[in-house]
Amino acid sequence: MRKLPILFLLCLLTACNGPAKREKKMQELVDREMKSIDWEDVDQYPLFADCDELADKPEQKRCFMETLLRHFSQTLQESNLVLEEDIKDTLFVDFRMEDTGAITLINIKNDEQIKNQLPDFRKHIEKSLDSLPKIEPALKRGIPVSAKFRIPIVLQ
Repeated sequence: MRKLPILFLLCLLTACNGPAKREKKMQELVDREMKSIDWEDVDQYPLFADCDELADKPEQKRCFMETLLRHFSQTLQESNLVLEEDIKDTLFVDFRMEDTGAITLINIKNDEQIKNQLPDFRKHIEKSLDSLPKIEPALKRGIPVSAKFRIPIVLQ
């Protein structure tokens, strides 16, 4: 009978250690999984309504970029921008697709000659981004995420 309380106490002490071990193992699994995720890439690119969400990733990217570039080209042609001198240059527009589907212009990389000839070029790009049709955000493991993109705009 005296051994029963000691045995009970021993069981109680070892049982309390079990949840801590399970929690530690769970944390190790979570850490390992987080390290295995490629945070630089998305599982599904942002999609316009005319892009196929069941297509493979390269096709989704192609559809997204082509639709985006077509829209930029059309919007800039409608703006009737006039250059004083002939310029053959490529500008790079950096923007972020938010997880809500909104677009934020980050930067336009161009040279001084374009800035001098088209001082309001940034406003035209912002207007073009604002007038884009609805876009579904990029997905990572089924969750909407923000993603940064860079598109080239060739001026001729």
